[in-house]
Amino acid sequence: MRFQDAAPDARAIVYAGIQADSLVARAAGLLADATYEQRLLARAVMNGESTDPTAWRAMFPSLFDGSEDSAGAPPRRDVERSEAILAASLAVADRGEQARSQYRGAIVESLTEALLRRSHGEAGPTAVRRERRVLFDGVRAEIHPYDVTVEVAGSAAAVDCKWGARGISADVLHQLEDARSHAAEEDESLAVTLVVFDAQRSCDVRLDRQTAPHEGTRLVSIESLDELAASR
Repeated sequence: MRFQDAAPDARAIVYAGIQADSLVARAAGLLADATYEQRLLARAVMNGESTDPTAWRAMFPSLFDGSEDSAGAPPRRDVERSEAILAASLAVADRGEQARSQYRGAIVESLTEALLRRSHGEAGPTAVRRERRVLFDGVRAEIHPYDVTVEVAGSAAAVDCKWGARGISADVLHQLEDARSHAAEEDESLAVTLVVFDAQRSCDVRLDRQTAPHEGTRLVSIESLDELAASR
């Protein structure tokens, strides 16, 4: 089993421009240290239903009420982070529908990368990579690379990232399971993970409708994202 950079096809070149946008890094950085409720705010806003910040503050009042007179009000730094997340999320929501979808995907990938790097400490920058393929002897390589890979002997991993539960498809599940099983055939360990920036219940409902094998695939939903930073 070995890892390889993805071929720079037209899709990858266009997407690389989005991945390099400072908005992606800013949003992912904010979400890496966000609370569950703040991540819910980001998901709701980035869906693009409304670009009115006042409306979102009214829908998530506990994230923005930092007045000293409010019992149980969040610390000022948390309110500031909520405002920053709202601003970044609105910037994504304000993009056209197609661009918005691409930005959301890039943000989830960058967030996943950031959290996984934390779990590997100083080795993170070299251990955790983006847009890499996993190759096996005698097996035809997949055309599309994995969004994030962990390239550490004994704890290697291939991760696919999705914005919503609708992105969980048979093709995705088969690709992850095939990688896991091919690694096992070579007496290698490869953990396969599906990170979905959506509710666990939505993911479970989607998985229940799939016939593709997924018993060996770990699912990380919006509720359990912080586990990525703790697991090795």
